[in-house]
Amino acid sequence: MAKDVVCGKEINEDQARAETSQTAHGAAEVDPNQGTRIFHDGAWMYFCGLDCRTKFLASPETYKS
Repeated sequence: MAKDVVCGKEINEDQARAETSQTAHGAAEVDPNQGTRIFHDGAWMYFCGLDCRTKFLASPETYKS
């Protein structure tokens, strides 16, 4: 399992990647309540939801290990 670097919550990577629906134009959508991810600095980073992802993107240097 991946760990949210903002809040420390464990994230099920499969759920964060699972398609839940499609947009009107056919793009895959995922449920952000199941977790979300971004590709940052050469690696996938997982978050428990949009709030933690937004906090990270606002100040990624704050969360470097």
